[in-house]
Amino acid sequence: MAEGSGEVSLADIETAFRKFAVHGDNKALGKEMNGKNFIKLCKDCKVIDGKTVTSTDVDIIFSKVKAKSARVITFEQFTQAMAELATKRFKEKSQEEAVQLLYGLIAGKEPANVGVTKVAKVSAVDRLTDTSKYTGSHKERFNESGKGKGRSGREDIPDTSGYVSAYKGQGSYDSKVKEDE
Repeated sequence: MAEGSGEVSLADIETAFRKFAVHGDNKALGKEMNGKNFIKLCKDCKVIDGKTVTSTDVDIIFSKVKAKSARVITFEQFTQAMAELATKRFKEKSQEEAVQLLYGLIAGKEPANVGVTKVAKVSAVDRLTDTSKYTGSHKERFNESGKGKGRSGREDIPDTSGYVSAYKGQGSYDSKVKEDE
């Protein structure tokens, strides 16, 4: 939703809250948000503009709305924090108008993966990682498709079956004993 597009429902804000709350934490359920994700939400949704609202302001407001010993905030505490940030971000607007404008920035957004390292597409890297060109003992570590064999490709695992290596009838002892009985 764009700025000034009218009323933004609290359900849209709660959806964005839940998406940011679980970002980067596979154990999170989306009911509580930590400070790192709160600052990420404010940066990604352009609540932090660098002039009227800075990351320090966001950090202070987060500390103010959370419980003393807690490290996370609930959605109710999040709405309190957004109300405080709205008056700071949109000083010339009324409280309700500022909150709606701020919610307009947040609604429909989800965490962006900015700064994630991309895989290099350079011919030198392709040549170095092409397992079909490996020779010697390194060649034994990969199968025909180029997938690693794991431990069996790195170590000589001794045969502990109890048979001599050249014996042709390996595994046939049980069937011979049953025939004799």
